Amino acid sequence: MFRHQGKKRTSKHNLRLATILSFVAGIVNITGVLALKTLTTNVTGHFAFFAEEVMKHNYQAAIVFFIFTLFFLAGSFTSNFLAELVSQKNQELSHVLPISIEIFILLFIGLLGIQSNLESLEGKWMAFGLLFAMGIQNSLVTKISQSTVRTTHLTGLFTDLGIELSQLFFYKKQEERKTLTTSIYLRLSIITFFFFGCFIGGFIFSSIAMKNLLVAAFFLLIALFYDYIRLHFIVIKRRKIQF
Repeated sequence: MFRHQGKKRTSKHNLRLATILSFVAGIVNITGVLALKTLTTNVTGHFAFFAEEVMKHNYQAAIVFFIFTLFFLAGSFTSNFLAELVSQKNQELSHVLPISIEIFILLFIGLLGIQSNLESLEGKWMAFGLLFAMGIQNSLVTKISQSTVRTTHLTGLFTDLGIELSQLFFYKKQEERKTLTTSIYLRLSIITFFFFGCFIGGFIFSSIAMKNLLVAAFFLLIALFYDYIRLHFIVIKRRKIQF
């Protein structure tokens, strides 16, 4: 799921990665909206809010929205920097540190359990943390899948899906249609699991509030251990073949 990159990567790897991480992003998205009344998985809307506050001469609020974008950027930078650093020694483990940081952030904010708003200092820092975590996830997924998969926002996905659905009317060769339908299925899976994460996350939020993020962290742990177990199994298999 995480380990395979370049020519070793298949559509199945991308599908596994896309479904579980888009589900996580859906949970984080609805948690941010319900608990903090703001977007915590992408920064598109924050630029509009930033411009609105500037027009109102509410510069303090405008700065906060601008900082939101910087934390997402910082998460993206940190994710790729650490992945590149680790890959110099072991490329198959380059994902472990970024994902571990994301899990830690979700666990910390979830266990903190404070339901606040952006007017409070706690609310701002929780939003900063979630945006940083989603920056990490989006950067890592983009790098691993070679920009095939996006999991934290849907605007680009719906654009690509619309383009590819229209191409069904023009692509006639069997190989072209197979590649196209595989891509459409991938995008539909991401959208579906993102919505599913939002729905499940919203339903659970009514009972456990910010601890909802623990569910997201749990699924990331499953993904991490899944890759670890498969890697361990492959290493054992190779040793048996050698002997």
